[in-house]
Amino acid sequence: MTNNMNRRIFLRGLGGACVAAPFLSSVMERQAKAATGNPKTLIVMFTHYGCITTKWFPKKSHGALTADDLPVSLKPLSDYVGKLLMPRGIRGMNEWTQNMKRGQGNDPHTQVVGSYFTCQPVTPNSDDPFSFDMSTKFNAKPKGRSLDHVMAEQLSPNGTPLLMHVGGGSDTPLSGISYSAATTAYPGASLSQAFSGITGLFKAGTPMNADTYAVAKGKSLLDCVKDDLQTLKRFDMSKADKGKLDAWEALLSQTTSVVASAQCNQALGDMIGASQSNVSGAGKGGLGADVLTTMVANGLDGADVYSAVAVLAAACNYNPVIFLKYPGSYIFKGLNITTESHSLSHRLDNAGMSGACLAGAVNNLLKVDLYYAQKFAKLVGMLNGIKESDGSTLLDNGAAVWFQEMSDGNAHNLNNLPILQAGGAGGYFKTGWAVNVDDGSASLTVGNSESQCTDGTSNMANGLNQGTGSDPTVSKAPINKYFCNLMNAMGVKAGDDGFPKKGGTAEVTKFGMYDKTEDFIHGGTAAAKINNPGEFTALKAGSA
Repeated sequence: MTNNMNRRIFLRGLGGACVAAPFLSSVMERQAKAATGNPKTLIVMFTHYGCITTKWFPKKSHGALTADDLPVSLKPLSDYVGKLLMPRGIRGMNEWTQNMKRGQGNDPHTQVVGSYFTCQPVTPNSDDPFSFDMSTKFNAKPKGRSLDHVMAEQLSPNGTPLLMHVGGGSDTPLSGISYSAATTAYPGASLSQAFSGITGLFKAGTPMNADTYAVAKGKSLLDCVKDDLQTLKRFDMSKADKGKLDAWEALLSQTTSVVASAQCNQALGDMIGASQSNVSGAGKGGLGADVLTTMVANGLDGADVYSAVAVLAAACNYNPVIFLKYPGSYIFKGLNITTESHSLSHRLDNAGMSGACLAGAVNNLLKVDLYYAQKFAKLVGMLNGIKESDGSTLLDNGAAVWFQEMSDGNAHNLNNLPILQAGGAGGYFKTGWAVNVDDGSASLTVGNSESQCTDGTSNMANGLNQGTGSDPTVSKAPINKYFCNLMNAMGVKAGDDGFPKKGGTAEVTKFGMYDKTEDFIHGGTAAAKINNPGEFTALKAGSA
């Protein structure tokens, strides 16, 4: 589409429009005046290996939050506490245990990340938790699509999400989270590819005129002219003209619905740090405190530039489904840490499951937790700083969610997951609250992360006994339900069976193959079943 898209010129430019154009009235101004609401964008930030839960979870697990409630690892988000939602009591799917009590026997990470956003078992399956067979332990992939692709099929212009790997690089099944089909990993886009695609929507000179405002706010062109199209179809016309009109409609329905918003320009990009120089420089720096010279003025590091491009994509209506994937096995040199993050999460100098504690391991993990919170706060701040025409912000109208692979990285437990959301998705979600969706109590456990390898505790790390995790009998409401919340908030529809379906009309009530981690044992031999369908109503605005 041209930068100065005029509706009549655009329609006449389509092959079949020569018949339709003379009859089409100027409805865009009418649509612009009647347009209500703002486009919604979901931005997911995913990090590996969990956290020190005792310093991450507020003591209050249910109730209104204040800045004073936020523990040390979440203090960077104090300014936005009124726009936060912390779903408590949620369990992820397909947990690894040494005796296969709660999931497959492949690997503590491969099966967890493969099943995280798919809620599907991985294949090939292993029933030997200590096997080092490469084909099963490290190369197993999920049997279905991940959440980002299920949502993008209905919401995104090309049916695909915007996935960026923060820091560059690519994933293996040991750390991959995005799957476009069964066992089909999705590579995503590089930072420069995403930036180039977004800048192609920039408007030269002045903001777009009122004629294109409705389309600019996310409507498809076909939606904008559907009333006029139906009027045309009622005209008495020749069979040939009717055929041309049908061909024109088909062509119009195939054109992308992505048109930049009025605020989509380089000035906005520069303001939040999504400039060409920063994008070019981000590949030369790292995470942690390694601030590039080209970014010093904005106080950004390489990770923040990925967030800035994600926010620019949201502001430009480039893609409503955006995933930012942080790397696994990373050495945070900028934080003066010399042990890669996977081994560090085990409190060891290697990726083993038990051994003598690495000196300073917990303190270094707290540094990483604080760093991730700073990155999420930067993302949230960017979204909150961009105003819509009605005075709301991009954050108000969308949602940013920080998901973590597991709860405690040493225990590898998936119950009591740390999840933090910012933004109410246009009023869909309650904000300013921690909500215990498991039992509603205000005193849910914060886990036992400091029971090993801290001063005055055991000097041995033991990930096999899961002692640093949370009691597996609590905090285990299925994550599938939260995914249903996110899909319904964004406008994804389901078929009559409640599963997401393109062209569906119902609310989404089911997602994945299983919602009980025990059903994943043996890799999908149990019949597919969602035991607890529906979303978490307690997370919705107006709920008690």
